[in-house]
Amino acid sequence: MAAGPLAKVTRVLSPAEEVSAVLIAMNKATASRLVKYFDNNELKQITRAVAQLGPVSRAQLEGIIEQVAAFFSDGANLIGTAREMEKLLEGNLPPEQIASIMADVLGPGERSIWDRISNGSEAALASYLLKEHPQTSALILSKVKPACAAKVMAQLPAPLRNGIMRRMLTFKPIVEGTMKMIEQTMHEDFMINLARNAGADTHARMADIINKMERQSMEEVLDNLSQSRPKSAEILKSLLFTFDDIINMTPRARTALFDQVSPEKIILALKGTSGTLRSVVLGALTARTRRLVEHELEGGEPASQRDVLEARRSITDQALEMASRGEIELNQAETEDTFFS
Repeated sequence: MAAGPLAKVTRVLSPAEEVSAVLIAMNKATASRLVKYFDNNELKQITRAVAQLGPVSRAQLEGIIEQVAAFFSDGANLIGTAREMEKLLEGNLPPEQIASIMADVLGPGERSIWDRISNGSEAALASYLLKEHPQTSALILSKVKPACAAKVMAQLPAPLRNGIMRRMLTFKPIVEGTMKMIEQTMHEDFMINLARNAGADTHARMADIINKMERQSMEEVLDNLSQSRPKSAEILKSLLFTFDDIINMTPRARTALFDQVSPEKIILALKGTSGTLRSVVLGALTARTRRLVEHELEGGEPASQRDVLEARRSITDQALEMASRGEIELNQAETEDTFFS
């Protein structure tokens, strides 16, 4: 925290600035013990004073309180920053209380980008850093919270991780203008793209919810969305998969799907279906399973609508799960290969 030559004119410090100067001049262990005795409002005043403190000479510090002079390095001055105060608070107050104090002191532009990145997806940040120069990656990881940096580091290849850590140890101060440019780039290139991807994830989550609705409720939701948000409705429709959509699957995909479904569940799901859909499903079964299912459908007991819908929902969930693993394709009947002899 050493500063340059003392200013010729010594300004008068306010009481809050005097306290802040003493705190940041102490070693962290001692200052941290004192911090616990301040209430939240006092901590905000002190933090604000630290952020605006600027250079304070050793002579001023000795004038404020002589008995703490032993904590200062000979000939050293200091410069207060909000980050210095945040360091004192860390480990002594709950993270949410620190965030509240710092939020009250710092402007949104100063704290938002790195905090948002720190609280975001570590996997997304790791993927982003893989495409960046190691020096840029080192700078970014030096700005995010240590917990975030540690999780991101764990996802990077060992050679890259080791190189980044070496670079972090040899950093030189970065001028404010350059730092602002980096923050702007991170906002535009990382955070905005992350938000777009989150939007896509939102549609996927909504599709998963709608998929589990009954057919009538599903259609009502989609009709309502078509009127208010037509683009979202189209995206959701492309992500939906119902039991009736099994008819659009390739024969190969249907066979793979029903190999994973018990005969009892197939019997329940086929009750009340159209002849076309029933024929398509039966065609995907092994000869033995098909005979069993046909026999039960012809002479079996009626089933409740609830049980039938639950069986169908279970089969569509199985299809969606297999598709997510790349084991089958959904709604791809039109792409089935045609062979000529």
